[in-house]
Amino acid sequence: MSDDVKKIVKDAYTKVVTQSCCGGESACCGGESACCGDEGMNFSPDYSQIDGYVAEADYGLGCGLPTEKARIKEGDTVVDLGSGAGNDVFIVRRIVGEKGRVIGIDMTEAMIEKARANNRKLGYENVEFVLGDIEAMPLDNEIADVVVSNCVLNLVPDKEKAFKEIHRILKSGGHCSISDIVIEGELPEGIRQVAQLYAGCISGAINRADYLDIFRKAGLTNVSVIKESRYSLSDELLLNHISQDQLVKFRNSNSSILSITVSAYKA
Repeated sequence: MSDDVKKIVKDAYTKVVTQSCCGGESACCGGESACCGDEGMNFSPDYSQIDGYVAEADYGLGCGLPTEKARIKEGDTVVDLGSGAGNDVFIVRRIVGEKGRVIGIDMTEAMIEKARANNRKLGYENVEFVLGDIEAMPLDNEIADVVVSNCVLNLVPDKEKAFKEIHRILKSGGHCSISDIVIEGELPEGIRQVAQLYAGCISGAINRADYLDIFRKAGLTNVSVIKESRYSLSDELLLNHISQDQLVKFRNSNSSILSITVSAYKA
């Protein structure tokens, strides 16, 4: 299942880059690809007024602003996990300046190619985009002052391995700022069975408490939720994947879908 999920995610995000309807000005394509923002699931915040914003790098795939409260400083080395076309990377670059370094890592070849093309236009010599798997990053130990990620780790099948990798690449005293989708309660099984929603930031989401516990299991400390937003899915959307009875059960369960930004440190 792990490899199947990764292929679904890669195919979905390749489609975001290659289809002409996907631009840098709005959320990604509609239809069956089910990337973030599709079918009425628009989790992505507005980046357009943030210093360093590059429209060509923004496909509306995020669910938070992990850089907003990440305490990134000039001269830091920052790693962005699931960097896509470079949206958060270029904002981080404006913060770290010439003396810093920013590394984006993504497993989708088309995204890496797009990000590198965007960077060539900008001419940043201290920005690098690396093709790789978050569960086994091709990066040295203790390379990062800060790790950021935006609506990506919920798509990773082995989250515990991914967070151990975050711990590995962080310097002692370094920290991470991770925005992601989590749930409270239980999503209907019908939604979880729709594998393509792994690329839509919902089926890959796990329980909020379990998600935070993965940080701690990886050896990260001072784990705290620094921002939280609650989302509501329309009945119309849900009825594409579940029955009317399942919908009623879901509405009565008080289950919720949340976007959270989590801060944690490496001792």
